[in-house]
Amino acid sequence: MLNPRLAVRNLPVYRPPLGDRTGLRLDFNENTIGCSPQVLRKLRSLDMEHLSRYPDREPVEAVAATHLAVSPQELLLTNGVDEAIHLLCQTYLEVGDEALIVVPTFSMYEICAAATGARVIPVLAERNFNFPTHAVLSRITAKTRLIVVANPNNPTGTLAPQDDLLRIAAYAPAAALLVDEAYFEFCGQTLVGQWHDSPNVFVARTFSKAYGLAGLRVGVLMGDPGQMAAVRRVASPYNVNRIALDCLPEALADQRFVSRYVAEVCEGRRRFEAELAALEIRFWPSRANFVLLYLGEALSPFLRAMRERGILVRDRSRDPGCAGCVRITIGSLTQTDQLLIALREVLEQLPAREGRFR
Repeated sequence: MLNPRLAVRNLPVYRPPLGDRTGLRLDFNENTIGCSPQVLRKLRSLDMEHLSRYPDREPVEAVAATHLAVSPQELLLTNGVDEAIHLLCQTYLEVGDEALIVVPTFSMYEICAAATGARVIPVLAERNFNFPTHAVLSRITAKTRLIVVANPNNPTGTLAPQDDLLRIAAYAPAAALLVDEAYFEFCGQTLVGQWHDSPNVFVARTFSKAYGLAGLRVGVLMGDPGQMAAVRRVASPYNVNRIALDCLPEALADQRFVSRYVAEVCEGRRRFEAELAALEIRFWPSRANFVLLYLGEALSPFLRAMRERGILVRDRSRDPGCAGCVRITIGSLTQTDQLLIALREVLEQLPAREGRFR
């Protein structure tokens, strides 16, 4: 009888809450207003003959490399950051190796690493979700071949110090250090280029968040040219679809659109966090396009009441250290105003309990 590998049979399943997502979608950290109009114009110009050809990734990689100020040899376009994670795991992990993952965080790190047969070692964040530098260093062994850090982290929005990340890379030169910068545009901190001194450092970015291309599935993995050559051997030559490749240069060219949206999100984040502080709701200051807050026993009625108002938010209570927590995406200023009105209405309806959100 045919059976999947044991590592596959034991994998956790990632089940995003899809289905009916009508209303204000503040649950997936997507761009909430859509992509650049230039991207839409490009989409409308595509014809049947164009779509019948296999995609050519390299010319678009050259465009992306110029935008990111790296060489084409340091960059690989991927089918979202999910594929970048998968490719690194396939390149560097074998059965019996160890992968360190700071939790709570994006669940695909564990799934991709465990699928290789490697042992996944979660390292719990410190109090207030501060980055656990010393704990990570203490768990590094001769078997450590991959260390993954989301920066800023999802779902907490917290930022790991760059010096600490480089210290970890130097301490574990035989391990790949993946720094997932999916939310880079909302914080501005990056390790791009640090592989010149630390060739085991890799940086991933996505065009799903600030650029509004989540539906096209396009991301980028960057690193040392020699290491990236090895990763390219694992990747399919047609891993990114032709429509995504056609649209990415248009998205990159419209930096005014991206900058305007990012500025609105950052201002909305400031307003939302100020409101949470005024309402005495515990939250963790965020450097991303979302905020994690604690509602405790009020979480379930809060989720229902927000959905009744047409606002979708993300229950993160099953993540390590996140019991009673909800993550809320920040969108445009108009959408933030709508969110704040709903927040106040819902909290007024919930049973009053002193200190319930602390």
